[in-house]
Amino acid sequence: MHNKKIIKPFISVADLARQMGISRIAVFKKIKNGNIDAQKIGRNYIISKREAERVLGIILGRKEKEFLTKAVKKTVKEYGPALFRLGKE
Repeated sequence: MHNKKIIKPFISVADLARQMGISRIAVFKKIKNGNIDAQKIGRNYIISKREAERVLGIILGRKEKEFLTKAVKKTVKEYGPALFRLGKE
């Protein structure tokens, strides 16, 4: 027998809840509210690895990237000289 690791493209609600450190019910509520994109298979939900990474903050979606870019530009504009001085210390 080969010991090849099978890479699954989806994770379960229980797995995501464990990784997030919250209950399964909390994950179900986030799915229902539209905060987590999931597919219903029978009575269960599955979450794509990409969506799980987005939720866990491993990768950023387009909206998150835009938000962070704006926040960084605003911070540099307002606090640029102070950040520059802090960088020299």
